[in-house]
Amino acid sequence: MNRLDTLEGLSGLLAAAFDSGDAGVLAEALDAASRAHGTAALAAAAGLPQAELRAALASGEMSLETTLAIMKVIDLHSSP
Repeated sequence: MNRLDTLEGLSGLLAAAFDSGDAGVLAEALDAASRAHGTAALAAAAGLPQAELRAALASGEMSLETTLAIMKVIDLHSSP
């Protein structure tokens, strides 16, 4: 199983990308997340439609509301 198939794995990837402070790393992580199977669980946990979340992740242009919803999920599900 790919680590991006789970909510925890996807959250860990995104948390590390945000923490890196590197725009290139974050862009790559968002792109990978847009194609990951775990995005369905992330969308459900964030209360967002999956298609909307995938489009936002793929474009790298997320609203503040979407970003905050994702960050709350990341905070709850990423490994310390």
